[in-house]
Amino acid sequence: MADRQAAQRIRRLAIIGVSSFLLVAMAVAVTVGVSMNQSDSESSQPKDNNKSHVSDSMKAVTDLCHPTDYKKECEDSLKSEAGNSSDPKQLIKIVFNVTIRSVGESLQKTRLIHEIEIEPRSKMALDSCMHLMALSIDEFRKSVQNMGSFDLAGVDDMLMNLKVWISGAITYQQTCLDGFQNTTSPAGKQMQDVLKLTMIHSSNILAIINDFANSLAQLNIKSSTSRRLLEDFESDRPVLGHGDLDIPLWAEVGMRRFLATGKLKPHVVVAKDGTGKVRSINEALKMVPENNAKPFVIYVKEGVYHEYVHVMKNLTRVVMIGDGGDKTRVTGNRNFVDGIGTFRTATVAVDGDFFVAIKMGFENSAGPEKHQAVALRVQGDMAVFYRCAMDGYQDTLYAHAMRQFYRDCTISGTVDFVFGDAMSVFQNCTFIVRKPLEEQQCIVTAQGRKERHQPTGIVIQGGSIVADPNFYPDRFKNKVYLARPWKIYSRTIFMDTFMDDLIQPEGFLPWAGTLGLDTCYYAEHSNDGPGSDKSKRAKWGGIKNITPQQANTYTPLNFFKGDKWIKITRIPYNPSSWNSKH
Repeated sequence: MADRQAAQRIRRLAIIGVSSFLLVAMAVAVTVGVSMNQSDSESSQPKDNNKSHVSDSMKAVTDLCHPTDYKKECEDSLKSEAGNSSDPKQLIKIVFNVTIRSVGESLQKTRLIHEIEIEPRSKMALDSCMHLMALSIDEFRKSVQNMGSFDLAGVDDMLMNLKVWISGAITYQQTCLDGFQNTTSPAGKQMQDVLKLTMIHSSNILAIINDFANSLAQLNIKSSTSRRLLEDFESDRPVLGHGDLDIPLWAEVGMRRFLATGKLKPHVVVAKDGTGKVRSINEALKMVPENNAKPFVIYVKEGVYHEYVHVMKNLTRVVMIGDGGDKTRVTGNRNFVDGIGTFRTATVAVDGDFFVAIKMGFENSAGPEKHQAVALRVQGDMAVFYRCAMDGYQDTLYAHAMRQFYRDCTISGTVDFVFGDAMSVFQNCTFIVRKPLEEQQCIVTAQGRKERHQPTGIVIQGGSIVADPNFYPDRFKNKVYLARPWKIYSRTIFMDTFMDDLIQPEGFLPWAGTLGLDTCYYAEHSNDGPGSDKSKRAKWGGIKNITPQQANTYTPLNFFKGDKWIKITRIPYNPSSWNSKH
């Protein structure tokens, strides 16, 4: 029975995968199925009538849409545009083109709503939506380009990239809708209607790509067969350069020297006292070449910098180095209570890919009474933070989207002070719970995964969760929890982490009613300290007991292929197990 099911699965994959411009990976995955069915195909009668073409097309569409959560919408969009085509190459193109076109149409409708909106909060939310929709389109276009620009050795990396980028586009769409909370105009409802079909198309394409990746992993075809298939499909593959996707090698000697001595020759020095080339970080960012192909080092001397910094999408490979998280500090106080949406409150926002920050401090000083007030928002892909400080109260660190790695950092706050929907790993970081408002409860994390196919989650590995000295005497007056499910598939893993006695025995707090309690994924593994006792933890369906092998899937090497982009920075990094807490 199992063999028969496996054979049926391989035959289905063969129909989807062969001849596809997207997936040498799928071609690899279905080799066995092709071989098994070749003799049958040769002996069968030719099927060249229109009825046969229609039947083949419908089957191809049905198979392609099988893993999606919105099968009807997937099939309808393909049937309306594919004609009688059963060519997977064309069908995949159509799925992407339909999604990109849908996001573009949503952007145009958003602009029309924005033009007539007068309520200030809604107007600001629509501003954010236009920015986020543009980013969403970029992620889909980048995905299409990447599908044509990989080599055989990089099939797994390509599929990981696609999942991350498409997931990011979905997160941007949801962030747009989140911006309308506590608004009074009908704009929020209008945007829900505008984005409904766009979010369905986005969910479907992520499900299709995720299914391809899982199929490849399950079949585990050897590279020799893969190489032969690559040659067969080479003529069908677009020729697009790798240039804007590669991470250039760091000057290893220079980076080692910096980590050992603190000395590295920067491209520009920022100093408030006038001893550098410029006096502000924003001035330094103007000197970064657009779509920069090499690390551009900005040294920010000790001082408190009162400015709002935005590392825009076209500013790639920026390296920002300070004199210490408590010495070089960027600070602001934008906040929700004063009329600014959470997304816009960030003191520092990072959109550019391959951003690295070393010994920098990021702060939002608005205080607990101002509620949501972000110190740092990160959505640039493959961002790395080393020995940095992020200080605030509610919503301190917005790990918004894409891949992020934090090492030896300190993050302080009160409510949901690490939140977002990135693939984020925190190694050897210290989470400091600060004194909240009198009636507030404190929650360390609020992860925002809304789709079951998204690869995102927060992983805390080898760090500690403790009380701020000012809060320590009162740490039992305000309850403190590890996490609560911001979205329905919220995912957070704590491993090898010290948890002090301020953590409530239940460990986890509901967000609203039963939202996400059975669909979230919360796990603890090999933690210690008085707050790590799991015997009285909440009994939700989504709270898991995991084995060491399962925990290993959430280490950087396996979770987001950290060896490909973290090692190159020369920053300390444990790819898998945590052997020590030093």
